[in-house]
Amino acid sequence: MSDATMSDQFFQEHGDAPPEAGPASPRFDVPEPPHPVNWNLLTANDLEAELLELNRWVDWLRHTYGLPASVVPPYWHRHPELLWELSALHLHWLCAYDPEQNGSAPLGWHRDFADTRARLRDWVAACGTRLDRDRPTRQTSWPGEDPAPSIEDSPITDRDEDFVRFVIDTVAARQEAEDAFFAGVDLETGEV
Repeated sequence: MSDATMSDQFFQEHGDAPPEAGPASPRFDVPEPPHPVNWNLLTANDLEAELLELNRWVDWLRHTYGLPASVVPPYWHRHPELLWELSALHLHWLCAYDPEQNGSAPLGWHRDFADTRARLRDWVAACGTRLDRDRPTRQTSWPGEDPAPSIEDSPITDRDEDFVRFVIDTVAARQEAEDAFFAGVDLETGEV
């Protein structure tokens, strides 16, 4: 029986309420369940943590399954369509391998992983990123919009250095947006 269960049983038998969970409580150390990541709504701090965690997992994934750059290219982080797809796959993996999950969940993950690899190949082909070069994903201009700017390939020389620069720049931009938002909030009324 876990410490948390024993303490709950003790308090139930003696009619007292259990103490609030806090840093000294065994319940405080329980990790939160996996949850979807909405990249548009993360705070700067959460954005950094999620990017670093996803990067670690994607690196593990590509090595474990021997994935080619046509499925997971070095600059996946610079393409939102790849970021969202890999993030969803990561969440699915976390849930499938959760200790509370049933024994067949990993088989479901692998089935869905096969579908995801096909989608990733499509995304990679459409966005044009490769093992040795990258370019922003081309955008189609709709009638009445300004034409999309021309896009040039750039060489990939140091993937890890680029990822660190990407995280620093992305987090700084998110922090700037947060600061601008909160600068416009009336502290007395809470209105923007």
